[in-house]
Order: sequence, then C-alpha cells, then structure tokens
Amino acid sequence: MHVVPDDTSAPVTDPINVLNCDQQRQQQLAELLKPYGIEIEHVAEHDVIQGSFFGEREAGLIGNKLYLRHDTPIHSALHEAGHYICMDPARREKLDTDAEGDYDEENGVCFLQILLAEHLADVGKERMMIDMDSWGYTFRLGSAKAWFEHDAEDAQQWLIEHQIINVNKNPTWQFRQ
Repeated sequence: MHVVPDDTSAPVTDPINVLNCDQQRQQQLAELLKPYGIEIEHVAEHDVIQGSFFGEREAGLIGNKLYLRHDTPIHSALHEAGHYICMDPARREKLDTDAEGDYDEENGVCFLQILLAEHLADVGKERMMIDMDSWGYTFRLGSAKAWFEHDAEDAQQWLIEHQIINVNKNPTWQFRQ
C-alpha cells in the first residue's frame, strides 16, 4: 500500500483516491500550461469528455484544448498536456483525441508530467508518481518512482534533444518543434 506523502496519511490504493482537477487545480493548470498555448475547457459533471482517448474520467485533447471534469485525475491532465507539448508540429496541427506518439515520446511524456507536477501547489512529483502507480501506469522497474530515478535517462535525453527540458530537468516552456 502507498501512503500519500506529508500532507495526509490517506492511503492511495485505488484509482478513486488520486488527485483530481477540481476548480482550483483547473485554474492552476491553465496558468501552468499557458506558455504552451494549451487552453483548459471545463466539462460539466457527468458529461462525456470530448477528445478522451480512454473515456470515463480521463482528460480529452483536441487541438490545443484540454478537456477536464472535476473528477479527471491531475495525472491524466498532465499526461495529455505532455503529449501536446512533445508531439511534432504536423501531428499537433491535426490533433483530435489520439496523440499517436511512439515509444520514446510516450516515455518523454511520462517524464515531463512528473516534472510539471512540481509546478502545481499540493501536487509535486512524489504525489504524481504515487497517483500514476495507483492508476495503473506500468514501468519495467515496478513503479513510476523507480523508473524516474533509475531507468529514465533515455526519456530525459529525448526531452533535452527536443528542447522541452534543459539539462537540469527544468521545463523550457517550449513545445517540440
């Protein structure tokens, strides 16, 4: 069983207990993602999320619009935003639901979503990795944290090569050209 770090002792053992995109977090995401030209579109409770590849509560992505309900997990919002940031311009132009990324890009997206979580109040990379594990992301070393700390050099290098992050693992606030 995972335990949420520092802020609470609530266990994170299933997808229900992940951080979601409530109104405050949607506002934070809008500010965080503004440099990339990503716009947050709020979806009413119980409405279908447009552009959601996985359906249900998962974030949707059409063009530069990120569709979120209040029950959409933060990790899903950052993951889909990461796809927009990491995809090449040709795919970005015609983006509708399916990001169509390859293996290297997918790893870059996972690495970037962890880094971007550090810029959201009360989220951070530790909680992001816990939520990713709870939701069912899979990594060779068994957890997002083990992957991020010991097996993600290729993802980090890919992001550096595309000038999405710098060598200090800081976002450049630019998307892939």
